[in-house]
Amino acid sequence: MTRLSVEMLAADAVEPITSAGHAQLGIAVLAGIAVIVLLITRFKLHAFLALTIGSLALGAVAGAPLDKVIGSFTTGLGSTVAGVGVLIALGAILGKLLADSGGADQIVDTILAKAGGRAMPWAMVLIASVIGLPLFFEVGIVLLIPVVLMVAKRGNYSLMRIGIPALAGLSVMHGLIPPHPGPLVAIDAVKANLGVTLALGVLVAIPTVIIAGPVFSRYAARWVDVPAPDRMIPQRASEDLEKRPGFGATLATMLLPVVLMLAKALVDIVVDDPTHMVQRVFDVIGSPLIALLAAVIVGMFTLGRAAGFTKERLSTTVEKSLAPIAGILLIVGAGGGFKQTLIDSGVGQMILDISKDWSIPALLLAWLIAVAIRLATGSATVATISAAGLVAPLAADMSTTHASLLVLAIGAGSLFFSHVNDAGFWLVKEYFGLSVGQTVKTWSVMETIISVVAGGLVLLLSLVI
Repeated sequence: MTRLSVEMLAADAVEPITSAGHAQLGIAVLAGIAVIVLLITRFKLHAFLALTIGSLALGAVAGAPLDKVIGSFTTGLGSTVAGVGVLIALGAILGKLLADSGGADQIVDTILAKAGGRAMPWAMVLIASVIGLPLFFEVGIVLLIPVVLMVAKRGNYSLMRIGIPALAGLSVMHGLIPPHPGPLVAIDAVKANLGVTLALGVLVAIPTVIIAGPVFSRYAARWVDVPAPDRMIPQRASEDLEKRPGFGATLATMLLPVVLMLAKALVDIVVDDPTHMVQRVFDVIGSPLIALLAAVIVGMFTLGRAAGFTKERLSTTVEKSLAPIAGILLIVGAGGGFKQTLIDSGVGQMILDISKDWSIPALLLAWLIAVAIRLATGSATVATISAAGLVAPLAADMSTTHASLLVLAIGAGSLFFSHVNDAGFWLVKEYFGLSVGQTVKTWSVMETIISVVAGGLVLLLSLVI
């Protein structure tokens, strides 16, 4: 992470804060990650403090001036909170409105009635894939988490059996399917055809999300058998409510940001003129901030007022929704700070330098470079942009379909093994109430399955088309 906008990548393109050699940088990366893992697992230190100390340790071992390390960390923390934090807050408010009004109960009851038993994981992956098509990863998470947790709790399902399919649907859409920022920038870098890439992306995404979602969730549920965390589960609306919102109104409120963002994506593709008034309007109303803010405001009427809430009750609901996410915001922000420290230390450039001498097929090279940068920096978007820039010259002599497959190979590699330097790792860990080890066994393995399966499918397609 952060996966929210292409513009944020500009902040990553800075001069390294240290002139350390490749060996020293490699040792620094390992030392920083080891400090974080040790402090959390052995000494039970809060993840926010561990990430902060780990960032300082990485900079110290790399030989960077401490003031520049602090600057990189705070810059990364600030940009992550600015991009992700507001969305988490708005999502929490919307989730609380859904819960307190009885709207979430309405959705959960309907889902449980229509798709019980073995069909539930498949229902969750379908819902997440559809919602995740136009949404950024973080927005999809904050919209789906209340539903995932309540379905798991009320239907007596394993949290991993329900949560992994939802996460897989969101992640696959983010890494492989335009109009997400990573695929779009990679398409531009290698001069691939957007329509062909979208079609091939969907072709690769379907089997990938099935394997990494419903299929893998069976094993994840055995490895990590945890209940949905009570502190994050919206409680069932009190029985003294005289009425609750209808299913249609509740679903429309939840899908409002999806519709707005999808409309923006379609206008960007059709109009393709940043100065055109229509595109400028949709660039505003389709931005994640405005789309979620609109859903919150609409929800106050379609959910809160529909349930008979007074103005005072609405105000109290909003206030109570923000307290539980304070820790999550700090942890996710610190994860962004650690990621920025890695990038500013020159780790991404180190990977690019080393990979220049690799003599392997272009698609596999693109996947491996994206994997290496993803592991080192924790940023799927940075991995996509860096790998696309490096292998772009190789696309000059490629056919239209192979250029699109090159984009998909990069996207698949950028999702490989999310771990402690990825703010998304901490987002999933905190929302699901997992330990670091449990998050690795579920979320990290799921991301790796997505990367390997999608990469393998891309290579197979390259042999037949």
